[in-house]
Amino acid sequence: MPKPSITNFQKFCSLFLCLGFFQIAFAQKDYVSFEKVENAFSLNSVTLFVDSEDHEGVHLVAKDLQKDFKKVTGSEPKISSEEINGEYPVIIGTIGKSKLIDKLISSAKLDVSKIEGKWENFLIEVVKNPSPGVEKALVITGSDKRGTIFGMYDLSEKMGVSPWHWWADVPVKKSEELYVKPGSYSAGTPKVKYRGIFINDEEPGLGNWAREKFGGINSKMYEQVFKLILRLKGNYLWPAMWGKAFNEDDPKNPVLADKYGIVMGTSHHEPMVRAQKEWGTHREDYGNGEWDYQTNEKGLKQFWKDGFERNQDYENLVTIGMRGDGDEPMTEGTAIELLENIVKDQRDIIANVTGKPAEETPQVWALYKEVQDYYDQGMRVPDDVTLLLADDNWGNIRKLPDPEDEPREGGYGIYYHFDYVGGPRNYKWLNTTQIERVWEQMNLAYQYDATELWVVNVGDLKPMEFPISFFLDFAWDPEAIDANELQDYSKDWAKKQFGDEYTSEIGEILDTYTKYNSRRKPEMLSPETYSLINYNEAENVVKDYNELVEKAEEINNRLPAEYKDAYFQLVLFPVKASANLNELYVATAKNRLYAEQGRAIANSYAEKVEELYKKDSELTEAYHNISDGKWNHMMSQNHIGYTYWQQPKEQVMPEVKTIEVPEKPEMGVAIEGSKESWPASNEDARLPEFTSVTDQKSYVEIFNKGKKEFDFKIKKKDKWIKVSDESGLISDQKRLSVSIDWNKVPKGRSTGNLSIQQGGNSVKIEVPINNINTKNVKGFVESDKYIAMEAANYSEKGNDEQGWTLVPNLGKTAATMTAFAETPTHKELSKDNPYLEYDFHNFSTGEMNIEFLLSPTLDFQNQGGLRFAYSIDDGKPKIINMHKDTDDDWGTSVGNNITRVISELNLEEKGNHTLKIWAIDSGMAIQKIIIRKGEIGNSYLGPPGSKTVK
Repeated sequence: MPKPSITNFQKFCSLFLCLGFFQIAFAQKDYVSFEKVENAFSLNSVTLFVDSEDHEGVHLVAKDLQKDFKKVTGSEPKISSEEINGEYPVIIGTIGKSKLIDKLISSAKLDVSKIEGKWENFLIEVVKNPSPGVEKALVITGSDKRGTIFGMYDLSEKMGVSPWHWWADVPVKKSEELYVKPGSYSAGTPKVKYRGIFINDEEPGLGNWAREKFGGINSKMYEQVFKLILRLKGNYLWPAMWGKAFNEDDPKNPVLADKYGIVMGTSHHEPMVRAQKEWGTHREDYGNGEWDYQTNEKGLKQFWKDGFERNQDYENLVTIGMRGDGDEPMTEGTAIELLENIVKDQRDIIANVTGKPAEETPQVWALYKEVQDYYDQGMRVPDDVTLLLADDNWGNIRKLPDPEDEPREGGYGIYYHFDYVGGPRNYKWLNTTQIERVWEQMNLAYQYDATELWVVNVGDLKPMEFPISFFLDFAWDPEAIDANELQDYSKDWAKKQFGDEYTSEIGEILDTYTKYNSRRKPEMLSPETYSLINYNEAENVVKDYNELVEKAEEINNRLPAEYKDAYFQLVLFPVKASANLNELYVATAKNRLYAEQGRAIANSYAEKVEELYKKDSELTEAYHNISDGKWNHMMSQNHIGYTYWQQPKEQVMPEVKTIEVPEKPEMGVAIEGSKESWPASNEDARLPEFTSVTDQKSYVEIFNKGKKEFDFKIKKKDKWIKVSDESGLISDQKRLSVSIDWNKVPKGRSTGNLSIQQGGNSVKIEVPINNINTKNVKGFVESDKYIAMEAANYSEKGNDEQGWTLVPNLGKTAATMTAFAETPTHKELSKDNPYLEYDFHNFSTGEMNIEFLLSPTLDFQNQGGLRFAYSIDDGKPKIINMHKDTDDDWGTSVGNNITRVISELNLEEKGNHTLKIWAIDSGMAIQKIIIRKGEIGNSYLGPPGSKTVK
């Protein structure tokens, strides 16, 4: 069910009654001080007291806390199970499992009423006179095992030990002064019950790494995974599964997971706690016959019974249902009756093995891919089973609960992806996930009450450190991070890894590189992705990436040596590797175009491609050599040379062209907006139109087709045309900047000319202009037949009670406006709907197109498509259905990370107008709007935002 609306009076009462809780929650962020505070508890010489009868996982994590103290303070505290004594005791324990804690409660020295009986709560508090002769003690107590563990790891993090200190070599800053401030501290109850990751597609990267470092993907490796999940306040894991069997490969795996309190699950196609690998090929006595319930019911039942019996004493979230062997559909079409019988039989097995009703064992049914069709066509499972809804493998949620449905006891969850193997193409090399997109989609999940389970496919785990942190932090409390706080999150995360000095700069780099990488997955890049001729797109992409590399390198040069390995993993490598790959494909595109045009420099670009291809391997090798080779193999995913959805067996350099270059020089000319070259082309050479309001620049390139140099001169140029160089020497090529002196230009539209001469050769170029009177111009101004408006740059918001939310940084070029981010909404269009206004000024009239560039959100309510409406001036609004009114299929939308919707409009008059966009359905996310007359220059990112006049 959706979150109920709350009146202002209720909000006031809630704030008044719960003020103490809010103080706790706020203070929880900074309860450790690195300088002395009055009445604070010193952490510099402590003893850790843990009851011998407490959970074994509590004892294991207490040892981690002991080591963390040594990392920070330089001294390792003693761990004791004796009576409390000493000057600075730290008492650790679980309510009901620790005599030390229970004694404090019974003597009224510790009030646990706020956490007792709740899921995964902890309390950190300084207690006076915990035992005779002891003035005060720091108490870390949990409502359950994980609550206590979270409390210990929370203290570690507040002391300065990053959750990524092992997995990313984040150093720990020593501190001579360390105190806990007076007060009580808690993080409350997590809003999402089960929160975890799925290690997947783990070959060759993580697999080869684990075999080299641990002898396999075994309990030694998983212990580090368990600790990471717990340090991030997660509690759930789907283990690596391709050719792996968590419970059989190393029998210590499930035992250790249970000790640490990790809830284990199996992936969407591995029912009843059995790995796919266990069927048929793993052990001879397992998995006899076909993976087909119609022909091998007896064999499958026994297989599932044996597996469930093996794991019944551990904390599991049991996957039920069935898909085909090898992550394929079970049958053609939907065999609902068959799957219903399978679920019934599986639940009978659970009840028979446990001796308890099946509903007392947590279960999950994953509605992944074709399985959702079963649900949509009416199949249901018992109410206690969690329905695990899924995204489309590309970060777009396919289905969310209907707010009108009765709540389910088992609730709903989400299976999400940061990594994927499948169509339209694998993506598993680098992090391409914007936390802003995770926020936008998982916020929808939270608003629609899919809060029982969130699990995300993280591939090799590295290099997804940043989005993993965000996913698990957001799962703990989605209400704690607003859209306008996302950039603060990036900075705060950077601070936790690298300290205070470069927090803003590193946070900005994280936001920027993930924005650039999300535009198109690295595996989907090609020489054709970015335009070489329109809007300087390809060159700007390379320039922006390389400027980001410079910023990242500059910080790296200033960082203390101990931070450099962590910084390389978390920041510098993804930035440099991404920049290099994008430049590789742009260089390839230039090589091919220049070869067609006969430019001598084409051969230099062929060499450039080879250099960049080699650099990719060198960057990978550098990654594998950091931290004394600790991460060898981890970045070995092939990512260059894709020809279809599956990865190439080997990296393949893009094909380049070389040409024969004569000795004799020969001039060629190319211009912005065309792949033609002159004098070879029979077409007129005509630059894009210049408009006085935008005062843009364009370019002409003069290139050499031969080896020897030549001189050029600009001739027959109108006096109002400015060229950066009017003569010069060309060895390979030179770009000339063309602009307009608007003080010398006639009013209205006209066309000027300039000629470029080399010896007896001449190329004439037309220069069209539009010199307008800006006195009455308002809003975005048309230039070169288009008006481009970033959605975030609206003129006005109206009727906006939780209607439109700006999500900063989300999208391909700027930010995104998303509809009804705070409340689940499916309504009809009315004048009271929230709207956005955009003022614009057009010169073109008549039939025009308006394009909406939208985030590729899916029809998650299966209501026939997500809708919005637009109107011009006071005209009748036109309703647009983003899923019906687009020519983009799903593969195009997710590959481009945009859904493009085109509508027709008629502007009868030139001048000032107002575009209104009306919100109708939740989930609409608008990035850019383009109004155009006819076709405009093709580009991947769309034309840059038009200039505005206020």
